[in-house]
Formats: sequence, structure tokens, C-alpha cells
Amino acid sequence: MIAAVLCLIPAALALSWPLTWWLRRVGVRLGRLDSHGAAGHHKAEIRPVPNIGGVAITFAILAPLILGLIALRLVPESAIVDLAPSLQPHLPGIVERTPMAIALALALLGMHALGLIDDRRPLGPWAKLTAQCALAVFIVLFPFDFAEGLAGSSRLLTLLDTTPGLAGLAPWPSILLTVLWLVVVTNAINFMDNMDGLAGGVSCIAAALFLAAALINGQWFIAAMLALLVGALLGFLCFNFPPASIFMGDGGSLVVGFLLGFLTVRTTYFESDAATAWYGVFMPLIVLAVPLYDLLAVVTIRLSQRRSPFVGDQQHFSHRLVKRGLSVRRMLAVIYGVTLTTGLTGIYLGHLEHGWVAALAGAQVVILLIVLAVYERSIAAAAGGARS
Repeated sequence: MIAAVLCLIPAALALSWPLTWWLRRVGVRLGRLDSHGAAGHHKAEIRPVPNIGGVAITFAILAPLILGLIALRLVPESAIVDLAPSLQPHLPGIVERTPMAIALALALLGMHALGLIDDRRPLGPWAKLTAQCALAVFIVLFPFDFAEGLAGSSRLLTLLDTTPGLAGLAPWPSILLTVLWLVVVTNAINFMDNMDGLAGGVSCIAAALFLAAALINGQWFIAAMLALLVGALLGFLCFNFPPASIFMGDGGSLVVGFLLGFLTVRTTYFESDAATAWYGVFMPLIVLAVPLYDLLAVVTIRLSQRRSPFVGDQQHFSHRLVKRGLSVRRMLAVIYGVTLTTGLTGIYLGHLEHGWVAALAGAQVVILLIVLAVYERSIAAAAGGARS
């Protein structure tokens, strides 16, 4: 089964790469350029580069998913087993997750449409946030198991249900926390889409780390979707690595962020009868530490300047590193490296035997981010003193 899941990476790449190449040419001809984007941009510079790469990413994820759902409906089970014998013991579980897959496809299409519209005609931060919340509520309340009803499905979709002492929490706080997580992760990735190769690369690393954890735990639907995401991003990054000839735009970053948020809350991190510990539920926070750090830092900076946290600017982590003298490629190397360092800690978090060891692992990530923050602040203070 692991081999079948991993085969989805080159399959998605084979869809994403040529479509990104084609969109790069079509975008120029049709004038779907980043230079026509919204006011209040947060990129280092606005260039006449197509910003419709998210179409390729979304297609490379959804096309195999939809084709798989159609195959389950139309192709006899015996034919599927003959073609892929390793799927036989997992077919009942795959069929059981069909409603969830349909809901996910609809939500991703909604996010994609929202992003494409915003790339052409800026919707404004509150309109975008409202639409994101609506889609998050939809996916949380969608009855994945029709026999359980809304409350049962929503409780399946929360990290709290795998944490001892919190499993009996009333549904509505659980639902609100899940919706908040989906919206925060969606915007964290959207905020990172401000320099060539940044959002795509960081998301690809995070997805690969989550994929490794899902494979280790035998969570095949989650692993399959993550494999599609990795392949789709790899194909896109071939043209997005600096100097980028195409951007993903909000039509891509919102989809990638929402998918990562959804898959992390659908993952099971703790089972009482397995060799995992309850603190494994913090794995998403650790793997996504860098995007979350950037989101928190830039919102804090804007609020301290009495500015709206939703209005884009050039004060993101990536911008600050470049202002310190790093080239764009070296900035990417730093952020990729920090993402990989923190993320590797997250993979084995739930498998640590003692809670104090897990606490040390978490402290390591927090200290790393604090050191980065202190370093940035001290360098900025020194630069300000030199100018005065």
C-alpha cells in the first residue's frame, strides 16, 4: 500500500508540470499577470508574471481524486483488485471515506474559486475571511458518516478528540476550534506567498513530513492526499523557483493552506492501544511552526504600527531576511532549513516514550523561533542605530 500511495507523487507531478508550463504561456497571452493584482500587495516586487499557477496545483490534486471516486462507482471491485491487489483489504475503508472525499473536493473548489476571483478583482480582507470561514464551517459540519449526523461528523474532525481528558468536550467548542485552525493555516500559507518559491517550497516540505507520519501510522486516505499535494507542488516549483516565471496566486495558496489544515485535523495522532502518546496532537503546530511564526510576527508588527493585520506589506519573515542582506535563494535555503528542522521534530513527537522528552522536543522548536525573533530584532535595532 505504501508503494501505491507514493506512486501518486509522480502521477500528480505529471499533471502539474505540463499544465504549469502551459498556463505560464497562456497567462501572458491573456494578461493574467501579477502586475494586474490587488492593491496592498505583500510581495517584494510586482512583476508581469502570470499568477494562475494555482490552477495547475488544484487540478493535479482534484483530478486524481475525482477520477478515483468515479472509478469506485463504475469499475467492478474485482477489476480494481486485479489491477491493484494491494488495495483489496483497504477498499471498504476507501468506500467509507467517499462522502469525506466529495466534501473535500467541493471545499477545495470553493477555495480555488475564491482565490481566482481575488487575484483578478480584490475582494477585501473581510469578504475573503468570511468566505474562508463559511467553507471551513461547511467541511466541519458535513456529515461524513451519514448515520452519525452533524454532531458526530464534526467531532470526528477535531484534534481534541484524540487528547485524553478532552475527548468528551461539548461539540460546539470543538467545532469552533477546528474552524479556527482551518482558517489560520489557510492564511498562514497565503501570507507566505510573497516571494519566489517560498509558499510552494515550505508547503511541499510540510506535506512531505505529514506524508511520512501518515504512512508510518497507516492512514492511507490522508497519505494519498498528501502525496498528491507533494507531487502537484513539485511540478509547480519547477517554474516557481527563483527567478519565477509563474506564481500560484491566491487561487493556489488558499487551496494548499486549506488542504494542509484539513488533513492535519483528520489525522489520528493518538490511539490508546497503539505505541503513540497524546502529545502527538501537537505535531501540526511543530511542522507548521515557520508559517505560523510568520503569521503571528507580521500580524503583531502591523498591530504595533496601528495598521490592519489584513493589509499586505513587505514585513514578512522572508522580506526581513532579504533586507538583512540575503539573496532570495539564500533566504529560501534558510526558511526551508528551519522548516525541515522543526518538522522532523514533529514526526516522532507522538512516539516519544516520556512526556518530559516530548516537552524538550517542543521547547527546542520554541527556543529556535525565539532565537530567530531576537536575532531579527537585534539586527533591526543595530541597523536603525547606524542610520541615525
